[in-house]
Amino acid sequence: MKSILLIGLGRFGKHIAVELNALGHQVMAVDISEERMDECLPYITGGQIGNSTNEAFLTSLGIRNFDVCFVTIGGDFQASLETTCLLKELGAKLVVSRAERDGQAKLLLRNGADEVVYPEKQLAKWAAIRFSSNHILDYISLDEEHAIFEVTLPQDWEGKTVGKIDIRRKYGINILGVKREGKLHLSVTTETQFAKDDTILVLGKNRDLQKCFRI
Repeated sequence: MKSILLIGLGRFGKHIAVELNALGHQVMAVDISEERMDECLPYITGGQIGNSTNEAFLTSLGIRNFDVCFVTIGGDFQASLETTCLLKELGAKLVVSRAERDGQAKLLLRNGADEVVYPEKQLAKWAAIRFSSNHILDYISLDEEHAIFEVTLPQDWEGKTVGKIDIRRKYGINILGVKREGKLHLSVTTETQFAKDDTILVLGKNRDLQKCFRI
């Protein structure tokens, strides 16, 4: 369990609060809106109404005591940038800030953010890849070149073993797991045999995955 400071309770911030709560973390939330705070009360450990660009207010929260500080302010990039900068100056261990554009990301990283997230951009990329192919069920980008895909089993793989397919040698792709009847099996060996309606988790370079699975 970690101690989290969450600044900004718009739509994205609220979703973060819900997920952190489900994971069992302690969440202290900050927002200038009492209405937004009230909506998030079921998902947070504590809350403060205040302006996060006010150094005295942030200092009163004890920034050094939090394991992670999220800055999820939407619609006011200046406030997000100032908050990010202040958090780092006050000794925040890890600052994760929201950006909408590459230019914003660069400024945030130069002024205190340890990590930057692009909720709209990242979701758009996921949706474009996920729904533009009949084979892809899920997708996680690891970096510019590598990704993990959950894909439907190619028809001509049915009844064959991982060793027989040998996509690691042919394409440099690793099979991480096989999902069968809703249950994920991660103990994959060369003797693992594929069955109809299996889906598989595969890791590799984007270009190799696209070539192998005709994405």
